[in-house]
Amino acid sequence: MQTRNKILDDFSQLMTNAMGVAQGAKDEAGTAVSGMMDRWLADRDFVTREEFDAVRAMAQKAREENASLSARLEALEAKK
Repeated sequence: MQTRNKILDDFSQLMTNAMGVAQGAKDEAGTAVSGMMDRWLADRDFVTREEFDAVRAMAQKAREENASLSARLEALEAKK
């Protein structure tokens, strides 16, 4: 028959609690670092990917319109 050793049970419980505390500290530190990075990036006036894509699409449309208008202008000047 196996007997339970109180010292080992207490030590095991202590280690389990310590691991829980360490995991909680890790999660809290991760949240703090993430918040600091978000604030730092917000202060730097970086654009989001969505904003960048929207401006890029607008620039592409403007280039296409510019090319179209340039061709129309050349055609009108050629008629003169």
